[in-house]
Amino acid sequence: DDVRLFAFVRFTTGDAMSKRSKFALITWIGENVSGLQRAKTGTDKTLVKEVVQNFAKEFVISDRKELEEDFIKSELKKAGGANYDAQT
Repeated sequence: DDVRLFAFVRFTTGDAMSKRSKFALITWIGENVSGLQRAKTGTDKTLVKEVVQNFAKEFVISDRKELEEDFIKSELKKAGGANYDAQT
């Protein structure tokens, strides 16, 4: 809870008609991170984005519940466009 982390994560999403890889950029800011470190997160994220440029969705998370795989996958699915699950 006292660190800042950046993660670039690949998930396989899709529906019955198509599967595709989606990438998420996750910024974790622990609850015990100091104010100065929180402020530096924006600058550091700019540097990370120079390397990691293609992702479907960006997350800034400080609550462990939002870090769960099911939550992130559902958000990526919403960002993914067409969804044909209702037709199967």
